[in-house]
Amino acid sequence: MISNTTTTTADFLRSKGFEAPLIGIVLGTGLSALAQEIKVIESLNYDDIPGFVLSTVESHSGKLIYGELAGKKVVAMQGRFHFYEGFTMKEITFPIRVMKSLGVKYLLLSNASGGLNKAIPKGNLMLLDDHINLLPTNPLIGKNDDEAGPRFPDMSQPYSNQLNQLFQDCAKRLDIPLTKGVYAAVPGPNLETRAEYRYLMRIGADAVGMSTVPEVIVANHINLPCAAISVITDECDPDNLKPVTLAEIIAIAQKAEVNLTSLFKEVIFKLQ
Repeated sequence: MISNTTTTTADFLRSKGFEAPLIGIVLGTGLSALAQEIKVIESLNYDDIPGFVLSTVESHSGKLIYGELAGKKVVAMQGRFHFYEGFTMKEITFPIRVMKSLGVKYLLLSNASGGLNKAIPKGNLMLLDDHINLLPTNPLIGKNDDEAGPRFPDMSQPYSNQLNQLFQDCAKRLDIPLTKGVYAAVPGPNLETRAEYRYLMRIGADAVGMSTVPEVIVANHINLPCAAISVITDECDPDNLKPVTLAEIIAIAQKAEVNLTSLFKEVIFKLQ
């Protein structure tokens, strides 16, 4: 049976005007410009929404926005939740289940990540083709909700082929560099050591970050097609590693927002 809490939250949001969004969006660190493009119908702080926790990261606004973007109804998380903030995986991924309950048909995610592949320099966009989950727990642990999804969801193609192809086609049309790659999710909040970067490169990761994967696991569990874009905000070359600050990461992410916003708007315009 679908969680009463999920249903309660979805009903609450409908009572506030969140009606039949087609697309759910999750905006990562330093990536809030897309929210400015939404023709807002309703906006709520997370702490006003039943079942939502409150993001503690200074670069995450903590608002759920409902409105119109590129002619489509969307619901967007302006800021997400992370494991390193002390939240459970179920708390982190609860908004994804609520989006599905609201009627969302597609999930588009973004994040800021460290680049391991020298062919994808900082400031560029990487389309997630696959991921490596190095987080210490999983949002599906515990009693399974058989009405929501299977006990053992398949993850052979965690990111929708249809959506990924659409992102590639739109990027080509807009002349925006977009490379496919593998994203590794780690707990954080510290950045990695030189040895850890070497390890991540050896196991096949092109970028590393501290989010996205839990949401993608739940999206697959509830049969919600998803796609994700990483903005490469720093270059993690273990042989030439330099200290990096959150301010520098946010600054790079914000420079890349022009391309990310254009790409998301084009993809959303094409979705039916």
